[in-house]
Amino acid sequence: MKRTLLSILYSMLLLFSIPSFAGDHLIKVESQHSVKDTADKFIQLVDDKGLRFFSRIDHAANAADVGLQLTPTEVILFGNPKVGTKLMLCAPTVAIDLPQKALIWEADNGTVWLAYSNPAFIKERHSIEACDAILEKITSLLAGLAAAATD
Repeated sequence: MKRTLLSILYSMLLLFSIPSFAGDHLIKVESQHSVKDTADKFIQLVDDKGLRFFSRIDHAANAADVGLQLTPTEVILFGNPKVGTKLMLCAPTVAIDLPQKALIWEADNGTVWLAYSNPAFIKERHSIEACDAILEKITSLLAGLAAAATD
């Protein structure tokens, strides 16, 4: 009985400590910071890891430029051409999902989220075969970046 209860408690702990999945296509992680601070931190982490930062898109600023309002929403484009190229050699169509993107936005209730494409979904979407080691590396890297940027 005690062992069963411990197993249930452990399972619940795991369930509540993993990131949220949006239809298995996106992995969402709640941030403890503002959109700007989360994005700034994410970009610094990308740089610290020796990855390439490509662009930062401020959708709220772009909306304001055309007279519309949008809660703070930013997209960071980043990647590692060496790893991305290897993935494209496995399946050329994966290029549509590269470079990697991190979406950071403020929900209507004020909660800030960071989301990125689930590498398992990308594998399935592009029928990627024989590149599991690369996808595992990407999965680990993205989870680490998201956790560090949102904590």
